[in-house]
Amino acid sequence: MDYEYENNKLHKRLRANVGKAISDYNMIEDGDTVMVCLSGGKDSYSMLDILLGLQKSAPINFKIVAINLDQGQPGFPKHILPQYLKSLEVEYKIIEEDTYSTVKRVIEEGKTTCGLCSRLRRGILYRVAKEIGATKIALGHHRDDILETLFLNMFYGGKLKGMPAKLVSDDGNNIVIRPLAYCAEKDLIKYAEVKNFPIIPCNLCGSQPNLQRQVIKEMLNDWSKKYPGRIQTMFRAMQNVVPSHLMDTKQFDFVNLQSTGEANADGDIAFDRESFTESAVINLV
Repeated sequence: MDYEYENNKLHKRLRANVGKAISDYNMIEDGDTVMVCLSGGKDSYSMLDILLGLQKSAPINFKIVAINLDQGQPGFPKHILPQYLKSLEVEYKIIEEDTYSTVKRVIEEGKTTCGLCSRLRRGILYRVAKEIGATKIALGHHRDDILETLFLNMFYGGKLKGMPAKLVSDDGNNIVIRPLAYCAEKDLIKYAEVKNFPIIPCNLCGSQPNLQRQVIKEMLNDWSKKYPGRIQTMFRAMQNVVPSHLMDTKQFDFVNLQSTGEANADGDIAFDRESFTESAVINLV
């Protein structure tokens, strides 16, 4: 196997996926300052690497500032990210906030820490974005993260809600973007290996094997192995929503619905069974 050829294909695929997501959702505009949030994991390293590459060839000008939040975890290797970012000659800022102690103090042993940890981290990053004048906050969530969130909300929250590629933050002051929205996790795992990123593991919640997200991840991975193409089909469904064929009266005015006498391609074929293409049947049954 020509590994150089395969690695080049991988890089082009990821770059194309990121470029398309940015274009589809108008994530980055001329004059933006993009705060790229680095956790030290494969996804955020990949995001920074690809955005730096796109920055050089993009028809617009935008600034990148890499941000890492040092949460005070015992044994955290403080030297790794500064060394790496200096080697890239990218502007960066390391924020030191001991959220680790807060989470450990508030959350009972054995309970899930991710919720509180995320809220604390989010508040700090919003503050930093304002301090550095960032117009966009870039997070490293990929396609699989987005699908996992959809199923988490369906199974545990009773909501048909995912993780959008672009949104206004809950404080109303920031635009959050997810440039890796079209990227498959398996590609990012391979890319991190090829690029030899200095991965920093998260020890805060890594010892919690029964997290609901992990259960969903395993379910989706199992589906993907048994039914190749299912993940892609489900992700496309998130971009092809038909509110009139769901049940939410806030999203569609069922109460005042009246017949129009005009044919409607999206109308309900009430007495017919759904039919799919042969490939869809293979992947979805």
